[in-house]
Amino acid sequence: MKTLRYTTLAALTALAATGVYASGTHAGGHHAEDLIGKAGVAAKATRTVKVDMTDGMRFNPASIDVKQGETVRFVVTNSGKLKHELVLGTEKELKEHYEVMKKNPEMEHADANMVTLAAGKTGEVVWQFTKAGKVDFACLQPGHYDAGMKGAVNVTKASEKPAQK
Repeated sequence: MKTLRYTTLAALTALAATGVYASGTHAGGHHAEDLIGKAGVAAKATRTVKVDMTDGMRFNPASIDVKQGETVRFVVTNSGKLKHELVLGTEKELKEHYEVMKKNPEMEHADANMVTLAAGKTGEVVWQFTKAGKVDFACLQPGHYDAGMKGAVNVTKASEKPAQK
């Protein structure tokens, strides 16, 4: 029985990972990672952004401005009592991944575009934003995305100034 469970979990994990990297949305078959950037190198991070995750199902801040080409070190803290995660992606892939997570809440995964944290823990994601536009992020723990635990990184072209708040 355990073998079947692990085999099913492995298959679902592989399917979910394939969906993240093979879901082309533009003619020419761009991969989702091409749309949101790529794993960054910590030594090349140009700045650190602290992000707090709460049991109020919110990220603080929920909107982050960066420049195209910038490598950002996100230091993510779970100040709640529930498990939370920060996953970078397109809105489409986050929704697809969330549906898989709702059906398989025990699923564990670790990719460069995400960090999953137990209550009171801190972790980090280092990401290089290679394209201008919007990169979404969300907590994909069952119920959290539906409760509004999401945000966006607004990536301005290297020649533009970030939006002022």
